[in-house]
Amino acid sequence: MAQIVDLSFPAVPNFPNGGMSYEQRYQNELNNILRLYLERLTAQLQALSGSGGGFFLQFPHIAASDSTDQLATASNTPTLVLWDTLEAGMGFTLNPSGSATAAYTGVYKITYSLQLVNTDNAAHDATVWLRVNGVDVPRSATVFTVPARKSAGVYSYVCAYSEAVFTVTAGDDIELYWATDQAYDTSPATDGIYIEYLPASTSPYTRPAIPSAIGSITFVSGT
Repeated sequence: MAQIVDLSFPAVPNFPNGGMSYEQRYQNELNNILRLYLERLTAQLQALSGSGGGFFLQFPHIAASDSTDQLATASNTPTLVLWDTLEAGMGFTLNPSGSATAAYTGVYKITYSLQLVNTDNAAHDATVWLRVNGVDVPRSATVFTVPARKSAGVYSYVCAYSEAVFTVTAGDDIELYWATDQAYDTSPATDGIYIEYLPASTSPYTRPAIPSAIGSITFVSGT
């Protein structure tokens, strides 16, 4: 197991004041302070530049999920993907509306997974894409075709997974949208596609909950 080193850079030392003329004691004291400071600094730089140096770095990121069924507003209507659980994050704010606000400018990658379910007896499409400040991000859309249900009450599933790389300015609001040609509804009862949440289960085997949406945004590079 790799040894974990505390990466805390040493403070600049308080150098002694010199006299008006050369003094060997002062020179020795100054050299010793510099030696100790440089040794500590070198040790930290060696840890940072070593094979596990990335362990010490923290980049802006956010990971979130949702524990509710998500229905489209209507067929062929853009609908915001919602998130109700912040799994991890630094440099982002997860807003109640479902957007995430970036604190730092940079190039980022969004990765998402939506649990699409089709209750209809015909295949239907769902399209997912990215918006920044309410504006569609070019070339960020992906279409997913969910097969017809297997039988009445036994539905078909597709894991809608994709990613996109995009540029963000500090303060930008990032949102994920989706739409389908056949939206499921409960009133009036309409078969179609929605994003489904399933709780943890112990039958026929033990498994964790299945979020309706899982997503993350990670820092790629400065601009």
